[in-house]
Amino acid sequence: MRPNIKKLAVGGMLVALTVALSGFYIPIGASKCYPVQHLVNILCAVFLGPSYGVASAFCSSLIRNLMGTGSLLAFPGSMVGALLAGLLYKKSKKLIFAYVGELFGTGILGGILCFPVASFLMGKTVAVFAFVLPFFLSSLAGTCIAVILTGALYKSGLLENLQRSLKGGALS
Repeated sequence: MRPNIKKLAVGGMLVALTVALSGFYIPIGASKCYPVQHLVNILCAVFLGPSYGVASAFCSSLIRNLMGTGSLLAFPGSMVGALLAGLLYKKSKKLIFAYVGELFGTGILGGILCFPVASFLMGKTVAVFAFVLPFFLSSLAGTCIAVILTGALYKSGLLENLQRSLKGGALS
């Protein structure tokens, strides 16, 4: 099994973009919500696949936490959304399913999975659904940006060309 060097390079650039723009966040309650992360989750789903998407979300979350610009809530929030967006897009090859996967994965599932992280690892007293609304709103903002960007790429024909150029490799 050999990794696809193009996919690794694109994944690394998307991680760098996410980290570079980590100063742009929406503070809602105890969470810092990053719409750029949700945009990147969808781009990873469409161009790289679920495994690269989850790896990119993990790397972005880790780097942001090491830099002090993120919180532990970034891990379940971003990784579940990246996984679901990637799996749904891979199965359907329709952009709408990547968008829905990101919204449901991050906004609902990721928000719920943040409860044990906040309670047990961060020592915060929160309700089970405390992060669902903030994560959903952040995911919605990033998804709207992704709709505009991927829609423009689709209409111009660049989406298919970029996907074709990244195709191949054992880790899709």
